[in-house]
Amino acid sequence: MIELTKLNDKIFMLNPDLIETVEETPDTVITLVSGKKIIVKESRQEVKNLVISYRKIIFSRMFEED
Repeated sequence: MIELTKLNDKIFMLNPDLIETVEETPDTVITLVSGKKIIVKESRQEVKNLVISYRKIIFSRMFEED
């Protein structure tokens, strides 16, 4: 899960596997595979970096177990 911040400063966790698109319009809008849209304070690049970090952790754990 990645930690993000809504515009009202509420912090929440999001499963990055549910992300379909991330756009800056200029607010960062995350569209989930369900069609739901979430606006967050983090930039598109920050969201991208969080997802990459999450995936690195997940994949490293997968290969440690082998």
